[in-house]
Amino acid sequence: MTSTIYLDTHFNVGKIDRRIFGGFLEHLGRAVYEGVYDPGNEHGLVDENGFRTDVLDALRPMGMPVVRYPGGNFVSAYNWRNGIGPRDKRPRRPDFAWRSMESNQFGTDEFMTWCKAIKTEPMMAVNLGTASGTDAAELLEYCNMPTGTLWADQRAANGHAEPYNVKLWCLGNEMDGPWQAGHVPAGVYAQRAREAAALMKGLDKSIETIACGSSGREMSTYLAYDREVLEHCWDHVEYISAHRYSNNRRNDCAWFLAEGVEIDRVIADYAGLLDYVRGVKKSDKRIYVSFDEWNVWYKTATPADMDGHWTDAPRLLEEQYNVEDALVCAQYLSAFLRRADVVKIACIAQIVNVIAPIMTRPDGVLIQPTYYPLVAFAQHARGIALTPTVQSPSYTAGERGDVPVIDASASFDPVSGDVAVFVVNRDVKTPQTITIRLADRTVDRVSASDVLTGEPKATNTWQSPEQVHPTQLTATITADGHVLLAVPGGAFATIRLRTS
Repeated sequence: MTSTIYLDTHFNVGKIDRRIFGGFLEHLGRAVYEGVYDPGNEHGLVDENGFRTDVLDALRPMGMPVVRYPGGNFVSAYNWRNGIGPRDKRPRRPDFAWRSMESNQFGTDEFMTWCKAIKTEPMMAVNLGTASGTDAAELLEYCNMPTGTLWADQRAANGHAEPYNVKLWCLGNEMDGPWQAGHVPAGVYAQRAREAAALMKGLDKSIETIACGSSGREMSTYLAYDREVLEHCWDHVEYISAHRYSNNRRNDCAWFLAEGVEIDRVIADYAGLLDYVRGVKKSDKRIYVSFDEWNVWYKTATPADMDGHWTDAPRLLEEQYNVEDALVCAQYLSAFLRRADVVKIACIAQIVNVIAPIMTRPDGVLIQPTYYPLVAFAQHARGIALTPTVQSPSYTAGERGDVPVIDASASFDPVSGDVAVFVVNRDVKTPQTITIRLADRTVDRVSASDVLTGEPKATNTWQSPEQVHPTQLTATITADGHVLLAVPGGAFATIRLRTS
């Protein structure tokens, strides 16, 4: 079977905001304790701060520009003051969200230090479930204000004289969800968010704020909740959050690999909503999407999987990922790239142990198949996001109907002339011979090309950690200057071209 990807650098949606390659760290299961922070590690795999050095090494290639913290559901009942000051004086507290015990040994200051270690920027979430706008403003005071005020002086007393200058702030989490501590209707949440944003920006006008949108497309209040929040908070926020978790509970690979169609639809929904509210408000302002929770998650999503039984760092949501999961993750990233005009921030949920591309045990880390698309996009998507035109056969994806076999995105770096093309072959049975035609540039060489493929359920285990990993893919330049490659069935390919 043959497909063609047409590219022209004049057809693009603008500059790529690299914050779409962000991550998410929540106090959930073993994400923090035994994940990024493990001071008692018996194998010495920690630095002077108690941070897992092997985790830092594994996360760095993901190039996360921002990391969202501390939740998630956790934040809606969290008192940030419990996580600062001398560790021996920090209280142990029960966590409402995940029925676990929180030692508070890792808190705001530790997270800021960890961000510096991995060279990322903090994206802080405030509690607007059980706390107030005043609490949020006091956390901002602690993080961003120079000394001379109560909470800034407390930060200095805790050993951090200089402000952290946190620029991104999430105004709560999933407040449309009945499972959330402090869940309220849209109008009530919007009032809380507007108050918090006003107080916080009154202290630091340089920050950007993110209002809670819908927790997912399956919510009965989907988009209606978002609309009411946006209409009330339009002048006080810069982003609206979107969340989505994909699943293959029906064990239908063809249907599951068409998930990209649904992701595109969610982004299109938000693009339309934002234009609508902007029109109603008669506003010149633009608000964008922060897709700050996204992933595949379904194998560990029962009530039992979310119950920590009031223990420390319980094993919760430790999903084992396979090839088909990795192909869906690649489609999320391609969707963000194709709509770089709408999506400016995105966070894989999460980064270590909990529905994560990296797993730990005391003596090392395990890389999951979903890790590789994250690294590929973060390392090679540069400059502007192109708008590809794809001609490919279709296949039947169950109730999703006929879906294109090929899902593709591309970027162009005007400085280096590099073009990166990202391709998913959704048809697990049929290889595709693909031609890439670049209308306005000459392809000088194929810098590199690789492919991630295997049986859809193939995975990496501690016993066989290298079963799924990228391998080299042959791509050639044809006599007429196009690029030709053969992509196996059920595969994710990355092609880097040097052009002039």
